[in-house]
Amino acid sequence: MTKGTLVTIESGERGEADRDSGSFIDWDFALATASRLAGPGPKVTTHEAAGVVADLRRAADRAHDPVAETSRLTSPPGSAPVLVVDRGGWAAANIGSMRALMDPVVAKIVGGMQSPKAPSAAAAAVGGKVTGAETGALLGFMASKVLGQYDLAPQGDPRLLLVAPNIVHAEREMGVSPRDFRLWVAMHEETHRVQFTAVPWLRDHMIERTRTLAVDLAPTPAEFAERVREISQRLPEAFQSGSTGLVEIFLTPGQKAKVAEITAVMSLLEGHADVVMDDVGPSVIPTVADIRAKFTERRAGLGPIDRFLRRILGLEAKMRQYRDGAIFVRAVVDRVGIDDFNAVWTSPETLPTAAEMADPQTWVSRVHG
Repeated sequence: MTKGTLVTIESGERGEADRDSGSFIDWDFALATASRLAGPGPKVTTHEAAGVVADLRRAADRAHDPVAETSRLTSPPGSAPVLVVDRGGWAAANIGSMRALMDPVVAKIVGGMQSPKAPSAAAAAVGGKVTGAETGALLGFMASKVLGQYDLAPQGDPRLLLVAPNIVHAEREMGVSPRDFRLWVAMHEETHRVQFTAVPWLRDHMIERTRTLAVDLAPTPAEFAERVREISQRLPEAFQSGSTGLVEIFLTPGQKAKVAEITAVMSLLEGHADVVMDDVGPSVIPTVADIRAKFTERRAGLGPIDRFLRRILGLEAKMRQYRDGAIFVRAVVDRVGIDDFNAVWTSPETLPTAAEMADPQTWVSRVHG
């Protein structure tokens, strides 16, 4: 730890990425780029940093029982460890997960190549550095924003991540109670841990759906030129209100439908976590109403450059997932109660469709009659 800066706290699994797809993405370079661009975060003393780490670990422990009581879901003891990480640690964890999802995509692209001549080692190295830099730039931006995450870790064991420098930055910026805010964030991520550990089939379902979608969306070399032409014609759509970002203009109607269905499930997960973290209530988090009001105001008060990047990257759509998912969860709970709402976790068939997310009563009618 560098004195006066909140940096390496608990980086989890930070070993060097192996190089199976190194000719396409230099993962080590991506991690170095992400760590450099994300920066260390707010200034703190060594003593303060140790206190933040200890407090976040306590918050994660304290979140377990209130989340279980509010959600009526129980996580098996000892499931998914909590890691308090710095920005580089978060990027390292996500590079591991991204690799596991990208390897089949790379295999599809390689399989579609018609040229019998492989690129030279020098050309491959340059190409890997370029894509590594692009991947690192994306992760660097995200690493400076994310407060916490339940990492599904397709390549290994899931873990709950709390990004200490970003939590400290947010609580200082909003002027909220550090104790309450840290517990509030831990409640959200603990709800995700409960979702995926109390519902055993959900993790494999989401990994497989995401991996399948990623492979489907990847253009073959024969399709690439046509995709580039479409992008040049439709680029202004990425800036329109309601757009899911630059990625949307790559998609065919069929692919958009698949994205809508997986987005519906992600909205359910994020909205459910938001509802639980607020419904735990002031008996556990005394300033929860103040935190929610200021956090919502902070989301809306982004600068023009930040809003531009979020729109291009599809992060505005991510914000809509929280809102739309919470509306769905509250509507269903108001109609049938929390126990009947939890029928949503029965099987993949009881998850809401994209149409049902917009009309919760149709889900209630389908599942409960």
